[in-house]
Amino acid sequence: MREVIEELHEFDTMYDTPVSLHNCCIDFICDNLSQLCEPGITELGDPKLMFKEQDMYFQHHLSEKLLETLCEKGKLTDETLTLFDPNVMNLRQVCIRDAQLSTKGLRTLKQHKISDLEITGLKSVTINDVIGCLGEWTLTNLRSLNVSNSTFLNSTTKFCVMVSLSKLRNLVSLNVSRTQFNKHGLEIIAEDLPKLENLDISDTHIDDISALRKCKDRLRYLSMYCLRAAQTCDMVPVLCELTKLVHLDVSDDSSVQTILSTNPSPKFKIFDLLSRSACLPHLTSLDMSGKDGATEEVLLEFIQSHNLRFIGLSLTQACKFCIFMDTDSSVFQQELVVTGEASEKQVTESLKRYTTRQLYMQKSLYTLFSLTQEMYIPREDIIKLVLPAMKLHPRTLGVQMAATACLYNLSKAELGQKIHPRCLKEIIELTLLAMENFPNHQQLQKNALLTLCSDRILQDVQFDRYRCARLVMECLCLFDDPSMNRMSVAICSILAAKISTQKTSQLGAKTRYMKKMLQLVRQKIENNIVDITLKFTLSALWNLTDESPATCKVFLSEGGLDLFMTTLQVVSTMEVDTRVQVETKILGLLNNIAEVKSFRMALMREDFLMIAKRLLQAEQIDVSYFAAGIVAHLASDGAQNWLIAGTDRADILQELYNVVLKWKQPSGEMVAYRSFSPFVPLLRSRDMPAVQLWAVWAILHVCTKNAEKYCAMLQEENVNEILETVICEPGVDMNVKNIGQKVVSLVVTGNSTVAATDSIKN
Repeated sequence: MREVIEELHEFDTMYDTPVSLHNCCIDFICDNLSQLCEPGITELGDPKLMFKEQDMYFQHHLSEKLLETLCEKGKLTDETLTLFDPNVMNLRQVCIRDAQLSTKGLRTLKQHKISDLEITGLKSVTINDVIGCLGEWTLTNLRSLNVSNSTFLNSTTKFCVMVSLSKLRNLVSLNVSRTQFNKHGLEIIAEDLPKLENLDISDTHIDDISALRKCKDRLRYLSMYCLRAAQTCDMVPVLCELTKLVHLDVSDDSSVQTILSTNPSPKFKIFDLLSRSACLPHLTSLDMSGKDGATEEVLLEFIQSHNLRFIGLSLTQACKFCIFMDTDSSVFQQELVVTGEASEKQVTESLKRYTTRQLYMQKSLYTLFSLTQEMYIPREDIIKLVLPAMKLHPRTLGVQMAATACLYNLSKAELGQKIHPRCLKEIIELTLLAMENFPNHQQLQKNALLTLCSDRILQDVQFDRYRCARLVMECLCLFDDPSMNRMSVAICSILAAKISTQKTSQLGAKTRYMKKMLQLVRQKIENNIVDITLKFTLSALWNLTDESPATCKVFLSEGGLDLFMTTLQVVSTMEVDTRVQVETKILGLLNNIAEVKSFRMALMREDFLMIAKRLLQAEQIDVSYFAAGIVAHLASDGAQNWLIAGTDRADILQELYNVVLKWKQPSGEMVAYRSFSPFVPLLRSRDMPAVQLWAVWAILHVCTKNAEKYCAMLQEENVNEILETVICEPGVDMNVKNIGQKVVSLVVTGNSTVAATDSIKN
């Protein structure tokens, strides 16, 4: 709970709309099931999952939210569903989407009194099986059932069973869209469900809606999007008899034309319905999206003769009629909610209503992309309309292309600063999924890189950084595009410093990744170009080799050292700022190699040592610092290798000592360390004060710049104890002792500060 509250506190101080404690707690439970739960046994002897805390009870709204969140996170299984024991949980409104469940898991629902059940996208069991898993109370009292995109077909016999629906005598609302529901099923429910008022038979096999006449006196809401009957018969006479209707959806899209290829022209024409302006007297909502053919005059007459509040006109030319667009017109329908592609308002309404419709989402998002190019204020409201479309159509290229482009426009530059981290996290996760699903599509990958290449996203948001870095590296290797190269190495340079050493090793040790980055460096140096791409590439290599011997090994085996020697020579004649930036990054990487004892011999070359000696005397402390670090690590190995390299070790050690004494602490932090383990051998180099001096100076530097992080690290790794031993040894160099004492004092005061901060949080 403390972790939850601290996360909430962090968001609360940054944003006007913090995540609720309710949602934080639900997320925490879902993400920590293994710690909070233990295996148990039901009264019948079956295994189940149960909370370790026995005296616990979830009210219905908490139970339902937990179930929904587990489903959203892909964690709802037969096992986790057993958590919903009626002695612990209370389910009234159940929402399960696209979960892989069996009847064994669904039997958990039998003991709950459920009034509303949404169980969509279920393919592993039939709808008949689902109804069989409901208790007697639920069968008697269930008011709403949504089984959209599920199956009526028995996997063994392929026999379509719908009779079970007739058990639900008190059902008011039924959604069987995108199922095998047919004319026979329609006849059953029209006859056997006396309270049915709301029916969705969209995209089903029904080829005749005549059975609806049996419920004409009670049916109020009817949705028939992409219905086969629209192709096979004239539905207008039947619809006109449904006088109680307040909502009618007869929308369509082009894909319906393929259902009956022998007769592609639909029998039901929207003009025929609209021209009967006296029919459907109670209608307030009409969706005719995808059905062109209405004139502006007949549509206006229909609207004026009804009390319409909504009209769906997506994928039609009608959305551009003056009655919906011309605010100066005397017949402009100001109060009418309209879906379409003619304005932002129409597009956002389409995104709200048609999330499950692939073609509609693609068209709306392409239109939205044009609109978002001119948006200069944060629009998190629109982002939250784009994300569900991405989530529901992960493998539809058109949707993903348009969505990733929109998300970039909506989160770029200053706009991203005002977007909640939770929202940004969802943007990232869906963007990464798009990259995984379409690895070879260059423009989509470019859209993704544009979104990800943001300091706000890379620095402030928590997400799977290794997954992101891996996908970006794949992109770098696959496409030879200058702007994509620049973004890829920029992203990797930041992420490589934020993932574990194990993960950086997994990335850096891949030979083709290393080859590609070294190739970028080589191309730039051969053309005497030092640009942002080169600098980011060097930074990425530096961070990938940090405490990663595997990456260092690949770097050396792929000729990285020779390439870097050439690079140092090329930049030595350039202007100071450019030269210093490149030298610092190169020396930082070579310092990582020098930390690995087995690789030091690779650096013991007279030409390199001469360069290191020269850069040791550099006026810029950044360059001098890393050159000194390399010398210190190489010197700690002993004298023999120096003789092989033809360099006087004593002279260079004396030079190192004098250089370090001249340094003044810079105002900013020059370097970040993952751990202090590379410093331990240096601190113990008793016969080399210069080596010890560099080590204590380096430790003091990072501790003064970030005491909370590094003072704690010193204690966790017991390096402070080693340092205390070193400065107390007889004969220790006085400068080493003085600087070491400052570090020890800082550890004490630094920890006091941390403790005080923790007490305030508590």
